[in-house]
Amino acid sequence: MQDAPTQPLIVWRLMDGKPGHESQTLGLVNALKRLAAEQGLAEPRCIDMPLGDYPYTLWDWLFKRFRPGFLQPRPDFIIGAGHRTHWPMLCARRSFGGKAIALMSPTLPCWCFDWVVAPAHDGLTGRNVIVTQGVLNAMQPAAVKRPGYTVVMIGGVSKHFLWDDAQVLAQLEQIMARHPQVRLTDSRRTPAALRTTLATRWPVVYQPWEQCPPGWLASELAIAENAWVTEDSVSMIYEALTAGCAVGLVGLQRPEGKPGRLVRGVERLVESGQVIRSFLLNESIDFFCPRPALNEAERVAKLLSD
Repeated sequence: MQDAPTQPLIVWRLMDGKPGHESQTLGLVNALKRLAAEQGLAEPRCIDMPLGDYPYTLWDWLFKRFRPGFLQPRPDFIIGAGHRTHWPMLCARRSFGGKAIALMSPTLPCWCFDWVVAPAHDGLTGRNVIVTQGVLNAMQPAAVKRPGYTVVMIGGVSKHFLWDDAQVLAQLEQIMARHPQVRLTDSRRTPAALRTTLATRWPVVYQPWEQCPPGWLASELAIAENAWVTEDSVSMIYEALTAGCAVGLVGLQRPEGKPGRLVRGVERLVESGQVIRSFLLNESIDFFCPRPALNEAERVAKLLSD
């Protein structure tokens, strides 16, 4: 067996302060570390770089200015998610080298970056575009799942769906009756009236989003066999799939007119059998059973490392 190289892969992780974006970049960084371990290589060194409020522009690119990079080892990969990371990524690459990898559809043309990793519903194509099922995330299944354990995640008002508290509650009643071991949480978008009802009706198992400690959802999904998610919460749907849960959707009505890209993406998951809606369940469907975890971060890590 060959000795691991003394020089690890250097990854600059540009951070805009948004938890959803940082979960995506963390998912890819962790996948690169797992891949290196599998191949017997030195663990990649990740350098987190909070961007602060400095507005990087074309002028910074022209004059090779990227402030956080000084005194740091030169990067092999520069990873960012969210439009505030796009110019900084390009400035960092011009100043210090490395490959710029944008997660999600960028506001700048795709050819500006070495790689663009974008979910299928963004509709991007190109030689440097890696298309994924949903956005990347840092979820991982536990080695052993807890039989029957179920996590229920409630979103809220969205332009892509018609939110109805009564419709959601009716489905939750059926779901909660079906699963004796359950935890229930909500989100910033959940209507206040519904949150009050959740706290009153299921006080023992209800965990308000603002009271969740860091990493709570990841640890809960890791051990859960099943997850129910309101279908407006696309990122949570893919997090549950990545955690290896069998995933059900709390169904919502749609606005009139042509469905948007997020709605079409959810429909593809239903059509492929990766998820199922609550109002499609019946006694003959053996839905809640262990499923292979979706592992898009690992697939992307392998493509980037080739």
